[in-house]
Amino acid sequence: MRPLYRKALEAGFGERSPADPLAAFVNYCESLLPLPPFEEWCADLAKYPAAHLHDLDDSAAAPTAEAPTTVEARLFEFGGNPWIAYLRSFRDGGAWRGYIAFEDRISRRVHRTALIFRETDPADLRDRFLAFEPVALEAFLRSALP
Repeated sequence: MRPLYRKALEAGFGERSPADPLAAFVNYCESLLPLPPFEEWCADLAKYPAAHLHDLDDSAAAPTAEAPTTVEARLFEFGGNPWIAYLRSFRDGGAWRGYIAFEDRISRRVHRTALIFRETDPADLRDRFLAFEPVALEAFLRSALP
């Protein structure tokens, strides 16, 4: 990081915010890799989810068991309360594994299943998750509740 920070200073990014070295570093990095505004990225994700899953599968820094990614989310009701079912996944060797994390929209408590998915591609995980009927999600939630 130090060589990159030196380049930021050489490029004049330290002059814009001399009291904040991190801001200079961030501004320099953003100039190297301009990213779209977050709202635009979210719209693109909603419109082209398969492309984002392809990028995820090809990434050298793919999600791990310690830091899984949320591939999909579904709203449903259980016991008269709104819940969100999140498909969380990570790469494990040559396969993608995943589980469902359930969030109670009222209490914000989260309960999760064991690892129940294993596919070669994250898009296949997503397709299996989306194929579940609401009654199947309810059954998985019941299995995850204490």
